[in-house]
Amino acid sequence: MKLLGKKIGVLFEADYFENEIFYYKFRFPEEGAELHFLTRLWGNPSITFHGHEYRAPMECNESFENMSDEELRSYDAIIVPSGMVSDRLRYTEDVEKIPPATEFLKRAFAEPGILKGIICHGLWLTAPATELVKGRPLVCHNNLIGDAKAYGAIYTNEDVVVDGDLVTGRSGGHAHLFASKIIEILSK
Repeated sequence: MKLLGKKIGVLFEADYFENEIFYYKFRFPEEGAELHFLTRLWGNPSITFHGHEYRAPMECNESFENMSDEELRSYDAIIVPSGMVSDRLRYTEDVEKIPPATEFLKRAFAEPGILKGIICHGLWLTAPATELVKGRPLVCHNNLIGDAKAYGAIYTNEDVVVDGDLVTGRSGGHAHLFASKIIEILSK
């Protein structure tokens, strides 16, 4: 078990890509990782989200909101998955403020000891804080190449790109390659 003692957080919301999320749900723990799905709970003890393709239900009962710096630092990796998850997490009640999920991501990026993983449309979560990816090589879904360039990122035409503490993947269909790279890095 390559990830024994490691802790991974995956941001989560409705319209998730089931094949990708279910892959993480089994693959990371298979390597011994402690896996947490994190969302905005909106004052609820839990929320059941439904997937995009098959409308598969999945309950989430952990929030990234109000997470202390100490708890954040207990994570070895934070992953922003593909699909519409990041678009839904970009919601903010106050348009003058950065969305809470992006604020959380900014906090994770401020911690070099946390591996950040962004795959496919997960890149959308950086739109309100483009400084997170500006000047960094990355890959994203083909539909977001223009977005990546507008954010100042260096689009790289590979399925998985590693730039220090940032791992990016092309699409949810590449989740196995993306997860393999994260496992490889965390197991060193």
